[in-house]
Amino acid sequence: MNLGFGDAVLIFGALLTVVAALSGVMRGTVLSASVLSVALGIALAATDVVSVDATSESIVELVELALILTLFSDGMFVERELLRKHWSPVARALVIAMPITMALLGLAAKALFPDLSWAEALLLAAVLSPTDPVVTSAVVTSRIVPSSVRHTLNLESGLNDGLALPLVLFFLILAGPGGDPGGEAAKLLGEALFGAAVGIGLGALGGRLHYRLPGGGFTARYEGIYAVGFALFSFGLADVTIGNGLIAAFVCGIAMAATERDVPQGFVEFAENTSAILQVLTFFVFGALIVATGFHHSVPPLVAFVLFAILLARPVAVMLSFVNTGIPRPQKLFMAWFGPKGVASMLFALFVLKSNVSEHTLIFDIAAIVIVVSIVAHGLTDTVGAQWLAKRMGLAERSEA
Repeated sequence: MNLGFGDAVLIFGALLTVVAALSGVMRGTVLSASVLSVALGIALAATDVVSVDATSESIVELVELALILTLFSDGMFVERELLRKHWSPVARALVIAMPITMALLGLAAKALFPDLSWAEALLLAAVLSPTDPVVTSAVVTSRIVPSSVRHTLNLESGLNDGLALPLVLFFLILAGPGGDPGGEAAKLLGEALFGAAVGIGLGALGGRLHYRLPGGGFTARYEGIYAVGFALFSFGLADVTIGNGLIAAFVCGIAMAATERDVPQGFVEFAENTSAILQVLTFFVFGALIVATGFHHSVPPLVAFVLFAILLARPVAVMLSFVNTGIPRPQKLFMAWFGPKGVASMLFALFVLKSNVSEHTLIFDIAAIVIVVSIVAHGLTDTVGAQWLAKRMGLAERSEA
C-alpha cells in the first residue's frame, strides 16, 4: 500500500474501531463485518484515500497470516462428538460436492472465456472452490441453526481450504510454461501428508503439555498466546521443511482440541479474536484491490459466470452429494446456498496474479469479482438464512407432531 506507517495505522485503527462499534447494530441484521470491510475498502480506494499494489508481497503475507489463524481456530472449533456422529455430510461435501463444483466451474469458465486454456479454466475453478463461513458468521455461531449443520459448514470450510491448495498449485504448474505435472502432483501430495503429520504432532504435544508444564502450567492470560504460538509454529515448521503449512495449522488446531479434552476458553477466544482482526484487514485490503485492478474484459460473460458460480455450481453439487442421506430438505438447501468465498480464495487469486500463467490477470479479475459478490450476497443473507431455517425446521417438527 502506498501509505506511510502512521497513515496505515490510522486507517486500520479507524476501520477496526468502526467495525467493532457497529457489531451490535449489525447483529441480527443483514449486515456483517465482512460486507462492511469490503465496502469501506472499495469506497476509500475509489476516492483515492488508499492505494493498493496487487503484486506487493505484504498483501500476500497479510492474507496468508489471516488464513493460518482462521484455519487453526476452525480446527479448534471442531467438536469431537459431532465429528464422530456427523462425519458423513462433511465427507460428502468434500469428496463429492467439491469436485463437482470444480468441474462445473471449469466447464463454465472455458465456455464463457475462450481465451482460457483448459488448465487455466480449472485453475480458476480451484481458486473458487474453498468456502469460508467467516463471511456468514451468523451461520456457524447462531444456536438457532442445528449443530450438525453448523458443524458441517465449519469443518467443510476448514478442510477444503487445505485440500484446494495443492490443486491450485498443481494447475498453476499445468497452466504455466513447462513443468512436470506428474512429478509435481506427487510432490504436492507428499507436502500435504507431511504438513498433516506436523500438525498432528505439534497439536497433540501442545494439548498434552497444557497441564504438565513447570510451575503447574502457564497463567490464564497466556493461554491464547500459547495456542496461537503452536499455530504459527506448526505452519512455520511445515513451510520451511517439506510440508504444507496451511494444512499443518488446521490439523494442529484439531489435534490440540482433541488431545486437551477441556480446551480452555482462552485458547479459542484469543485465536478467534486475532483471526477476526486479520480478516477485517484482509477484507478491507481486498476491497481496495478490486478498485486497483479493475476489470478490462467483456462484461456479459463475467455476469453469466458470477451468477453461475453463486446460484448454480455449489447448490447443484451439494444437493447431488446429499442424495439419500436423510438430511431434511431445508437443511440441504441451507448448506447448498452457504458456500461463500473468502480468505482462502483471496490468497489463491493473489498466487495466480503473481504467477507466470499467460492469462493470470483475467483469472484474477474474474475470481476477485466472484469473491466480492459472494461476500456481499452471503454476508447479507446469513442472519436471514438462519432465521428461515429455524422457521422451516420448526414447522416441520410441528407437522410431524
